[in-house]
Amino acid sequence: MASGVILNRGALTFGTYCQHLSWNVTVTQVRGIKRWMRAYTHLMAKKLKLEGPPLPKPRSQKPNWDYHAEVQAFSTRLHENFSLERLKTAFINPCYLQAELKRRQELGMDSEVTALALHDNIELSAQGDAFTKIFLTDWCRASFPSLPTQGVESVVRHLTSVTLVSNVAQNLGVEDLTMSLQFPVPDNVLHSTFMALIGALHDSSGTERTGYFLRDFLVSQLIGKDLFDMWTVVNPMGLLVEELGKRNVPPPEPRLIRSAGSSTVLPLYFVGLYSDKKFLAQGPGETLIAAEEEAARVALRKLYGYTEDRRPIDFSPQPQHEHPLLQTRQSSVAAATGNR
Repeated sequence: MASGVILNRGALTFGTYCQHLSWNVTVTQVRGIKRWMRAYTHLMAKKLKLEGPPLPKPRSQKPNWDYHAEVQAFSTRLHENFSLERLKTAFINPCYLQAELKRRQELGMDSEVTALALHDNIELSAQGDAFTKIFLTDWCRASFPSLPTQGVESVVRHLTSVTLVSNVAQNLGVEDLTMSLQFPVPDNVLHSTFMALIGALHDSSGTERTGYFLRDFLVSQLIGKDLFDMWTVVNPMGLLVEELGKRNVPPPEPRLIRSAGSSTVLPLYFVGLYSDKKFLAQGPGETLIAAEEEAARVALRKLYGYTEDRRPIDFSPQPQHEHPLLQTRQSSVAAATGNR
């Protein structure tokens, strides 16, 4: 009996304590999304649908922009020693100068005031384009000596195309520094600007450094690229017969090696090419003609040395003399020792 009374008193005391705590706790409701957010979001979506997305702005029209510092940072980022004046000239396109002169004339400025002390990059672009084609042609002939003239020209044409060069220029941040009438900068303007950069680097650092620059940023675009994606050959079998004739090798003979699913909608044929009872190459195709052409392309890649398992392109860093004074002292000490 006594124990039951004690338990009842304990329960009453605990209930009173909990009730006291509940009086002191204030519960507030918190919403994850405010009520006004729905109307605001609906209004912004309607405005975007009517007006369209905002026009892109160049980096120079945004805050915290220092053109001089950005040009210097561009040279440092590429680890190249550009002449600052030549580098700034390389970014100035003729369309920008014409638009700037027209804008100043519309403001009613005098002819002496409207004159700009700037030069466009036409000369640098022509110089860089000529040097780029010469360097890439020499590099292709040295790396693939068996490749004919048409193949070399096709590879050089691919590496200097507007699409490829403009893509490289965008990845290097050239678009933000280019002075152009339009933004985003058109591909042809980016192409001419990049060639002007090549001309500026050639004037600033010489032929060797410019060659390494082209090797690192343009020649590297050949990685994973097939030869016949750049060089369109209409009749590969005829070209193979011509190349074998130059090497005094009998013409190739196609033979069906194996096939699968010839009676289905997805047949597959493997055709092999033989010359003087020697195996040249094999290629697959959905038809016998397609397989024969693919086998001819494989044989041409082997003849030209442009196979997938060829030796990788050498992208090792150029030799640099980090301690010229130390080398000079060593040479002088060696000369003095020899005189003794």
